[in-house]
Amino acid sequence: MKAIKKICCIGAGYVGGPTMSVIADRCPHITINVVDTNKLRINQWNDPDLEKLPVYEPGLKEIIQRCRNKNLFFSVNVQKHIEEADMIFISVNTPTKTKGIGAGKASDLKWIEASARQIGKYARGETIVVEKSTLPVKTAETIKEILFSSLKSGPEKNRKLNKFCILSNPEFLAEGTAIDDLENPDRVLIGGEDEKAIEALKAIYLNWVKGNKIITTDLWSSELSKLIANAFLAQRVSSINSISALCEATQANVNEVANAIGMDKRIGKFFLNAGPGFGGSCFKKDILNLVYICNHYGLKEVANYWEKVLEINDWQKKRLTKLVVEKMFGNISGKTITVLGFAFKSNTNDTRESPAITICKDLLEEGCFLSIFDPKVRLNQIISDLDINPITIDSNGNNLGGWQYANSIDDAVKGSDAIIILSDWREFYNLDYKTIISKMRKPCWIFDTRNVVDINAAKKSGFNVWSLGRSNL
Repeated sequence: MKAIKKICCIGAGYVGGPTMSVIADRCPHITINVVDTNKLRINQWNDPDLEKLPVYEPGLKEIIQRCRNKNLFFSVNVQKHIEEADMIFISVNTPTKTKGIGAGKASDLKWIEASARQIGKYARGETIVVEKSTLPVKTAETIKEILFSSLKSGPEKNRKLNKFCILSNPEFLAEGTAIDDLENPDRVLIGGEDEKAIEALKAIYLNWVKGNKIITTDLWSSELSKLIANAFLAQRVSSINSISALCEATQANVNEVANAIGMDKRIGKFFLNAGPGFGGSCFKKDILNLVYICNHYGLKEVANYWEKVLEINDWQKKRLTKLVVEKMFGNISGKTITVLGFAFKSNTNDTRESPAITICKDLLEEGCFLSIFDPKVRLNQIISDLDINPITIDSNGNNLGGWQYANSIDDAVKGSDAIIILSDWREFYNLDYKTIISKMRKPCWIFDTRNVVDINAAKKSGFNVWSLGRSNL
């Protein structure tokens, strides 16, 4: 296998953009082209204003500044860069199917199939194809069949000169720390059958990753490992969230419980922060797919087990909405609630499956008005997620409920009856409670679903405080 000089990545999203940026930064001898059919997204990656990048990750814009238009390029010219590439990463979206067989659980692989067909049509010479998207086990078989069918049906010259090798190289990134996860990975997993292709990909990572952290497996173990890793992490979140409710009922403190059990080396301290539920693009989607696969192979009990992880996650969001209504005299109609945090976690602008979406919709259903602030999520994204335009006024000028987008915490709390904190952004840890409460309507509440509030300081300023997983006396 020849040395890798040119890489093409199909998909300029939350995985493709940051991953290729780090590879470009660590491998200046390799030219990397990230391609996407979404012109708006590519324009954002190429925008001179680095604040307009479509993905927010700490450290990303600095890498883009160093590498863009040197050995890192973003383009809509898919054909050209597939033709020129020695290695092609497939990093496209694999959403859950909304209709047809497996709807609601199985992964929709239409973008994977479309990418494979483009590669089969345009790739030239020896090409290593790397699965980067999170995929159901055995997806490589589909990609192989499409690529090798393209050789059989294509021109005779291509059949003689073209060769494809398929590898699985799943990402293990946590949004908000993706750049650090890429630069200092716990492990790099490469699955495949062709040793030369594996060594070619391994050689790229060896530019900054120690060899003992690079694991090689067969294709199917690699594909399944990513799915199971996300399932186990989601399971931990649902587990600690279920215990948060028990802590509230028994006057225990979920933070102290989490700290105590996390010091057990068999359990570990990570993913034990109670909250409003997990979000992001992967956890729910991957567990649904795992459930679908288990049912496909007749493993009903296994499927039922993993479904419970999702049920607890949904239950946590619903119970938080119910609790807000109960604390506010059983009625929030006509009241204003400030929402601090709309992304599913801090240090990202990603709102996919964010608990804030469900909770905001449920609160709006109760007839309240929401004032929403998030440091990185833009207005258009919230409009898209809630599917409701800001501020609804009838023909007589009466406010029918709805929401508004706030540009700051101070703007968000004006005239509000309550604050609900849904993301753990650093600025929410040090709120100026005295200034904030002076702008709100009394009596007023803070509902802290992330345990970021200084309870004593907030109460001293006059707030009623409810904090997740605590006795709240």
